[in-house]
Amino acid sequence: MVEATVPSRDVPAGTPTLGVEEEFLLCDPVTKQPKFLNTEVAAAGRDLGVDLQLELTRCQVETATSVGNHIRDLQDQLRERRIAAADAAAHAGCQLLAVGTPFYDPPPHETTHTSRYQRMAGAFGALTAGVMCGCHVHVGVEDRKQAVRIINRLRPWLPTLLALTANSPISAGVDTGYASWRYILYGRWPSCGPPPYFESVNHYDTAIATMLEAGVILDPHMVYWDVRVSDHLPTVEIRISDVPATVDETITYATLVHALVVTVMKEIAAGCTAPIIDQEVLRAACWRAARDGLAGRALDMDSVRLVPTPQLVRRLVDYIAPMLAEFGELERVIASLEKVFDQGNGAMVQRRTLAQSGITDVIDECARRTAGGCGRQTDTALSPS
Repeated sequence: MVEATVPSRDVPAGTPTLGVEEEFLLCDPVTKQPKFLNTEVAAAGRDLGVDLQLELTRCQVETATSVGNHIRDLQDQLRERRIAAADAAAHAGCQLLAVGTPFYDPPPHETTHTSRYQRMAGAFGALTAGVMCGCHVHVGVEDRKQAVRIINRLRPWLPTLLALTANSPISAGVDTGYASWRYILYGRWPSCGPPPYFESVNHYDTAIATMLEAGVILDPHMVYWDVRVSDHLPTVEIRISDVPATVDETITYATLVHALVVTVMKEIAAGCTAPIIDQEVLRAACWRAARDGLAGRALDMDSVRLVPTPQLVRRLVDYIAPMLAEFGELERVIASLEKVFDQGNGAMVQRRTLAQSGITDVIDECARRTAGGCGRQTDTALSPS
């Protein structure tokens, strides 16, 4: 859950708020298997002054920033929370990894011991055994009507956001053939995937009511669409991303999302209508983004033809450039993205390391990248005490 608001810094009045959540994997530093100690890690986090939330499986924890009006309000928090979470994991005998899925499948029946998660395990069986770590960005909205309109306008950009952040190519110790295996696994849940185009708030609410009636979800919080109206915060929540490999990539991603949402808000206010993308075209584009990630090709929504993925990322930047410039972030974002294009995102680095050195080095490199760039990097943050 995103925490309380922090003071904004030199942003125009009325700028929508921003909050970021990151989910992380816990693994054994020796065997590299998932480590089921999230309650112990959360307890160590409290001792270190960081609030770590428990996730569906016992090998996951989550961090959340406060709410700000600019990425500069949050970037120090993102760094501090990553390094504190890594320290807490080390104190509990774990490695903290910013990866979308485990490198080895966990055994079943390791659902976190809360009443809600246990209800989910009873209702959805083996689906709850899947471990998926994402990054969720919340942007403040005026009301649910505006939020639904924002969702409609964000739909064409969802595959590009997924391809940029893809960070889960390996499962069972081998390359799955997908840059984001997390997204493929997540698609098994009946309430996941790109949302449909909504004609109104009532249309949105009717869709949720139908899922509740059918037992597809147990409560509105189980609406796992790639972008949704938050059921407990006055925000629209963008959920499509794998957790990025590095904190700098998370900062850039959150900046892009914030600028994108504010851009479409302005278009909505100006009376612009959202493009109606066919649901099956959008699903195909998301599948392609999950398969190829940043390194391959993506489905261009305008031509419905495959183009190099970086081309669509650059198109996104061009689209939101005025807002990035207003935020004072345009040059930084461009430089950050060019670095990712040159050196690779999480999936690309994992695959390169796997080919060169093997799976153990992949996992250790992921641990280093998880804590890297967070202001300090100690042995404690990378290995158990």
